[in-house]
Amino acid sequence: MADLRIFSYLPNPRVWKATIAARFCGLDIEVRGAPPKELKDWLWDYDARPLAEDERQSLSSLARTGRVGLTGAQLFKTDAFLAAQPFGHVPAAFGPGGEVGIFESNSIMRAVARLGAATHQLYGRDAYEASRIDGFLDVSLVFARDAQIYLLALSGGAVDATIHARAKEAFAIYMSGIEQALSPRRNTLVGNGITLADICFAAELALFMNEYARADQLTSLGLDKILHAGVGSEYPLCLAHFDRLLAHEHFRPDLAPYVDKLLSKIAA
Repeated sequence: MADLRIFSYLPNPRVWKATIAARFCGLDIEVRGAPPKELKDWLWDYDARPLAEDERQSLSSLARTGRVGLTGAQLFKTDAFLAAQPFGHVPAAFGPGGEVGIFESNSIMRAVARLGAATHQLYGRDAYEASRIDGFLDVSLVFARDAQIYLLALSGGAVDATIHARAKEAFAIYMSGIEQALSPRRNTLVGNGITLADICFAAELALFMNEYARADQLTSLGLDKILHAGVGSEYPLCLAHFDRLLAHEHFRPDLAPYVDKLLSKIAA
């Protein structure tokens, strides 16, 4: 039985936080899911699975209206799923057996680090490093909120100049802080080795790959990509760090297929 099971739309860079951490810690993580538009045809449960056509009617009592990402869609969520996942969204992680639910990608990643602490100290070597890591993870949540609103609006064809400006400002604040933390020429954000702070940074930056599939939409509105070609000169240490992480054996299985082409587009 897996140490942790995760149900989510796929691909999802925020799930990679847990899968990358699991490789460092030697843990078994099971990931279930499908592209976002297909999740309306899944049973949302610890034993998540695609629904057979005849099940949709027999399980109609489980239908709930989606709010985030799948807004307005009828989603089939079991009572057990909602007991474990009180906010009802994905990624949704479960301990063995499904009774304990863990939600929010940073918390799922933290769970992996705690389970594998004897193998690799991704959560720092002491309380001070752990608290500094928490600081980076907390800041990432502030950034992630505006980033998610922007990327969801972009994927839904509803982005506008106001949403874009808010996300652009959040991106600049986040990247400036990471740039400062890596100065002068540090190879990791906390301590002397890769920690949860580095894993989170890589996953959050990778999410902006989604802009490139919708560049025409931004152009039609007179807007530029936030992760544009000049980012490499604005935040050189951030991009160098991202490149280092991408080259690492525990990052590559998730990041490489998704972002290998990104670096050539945004390098200075």
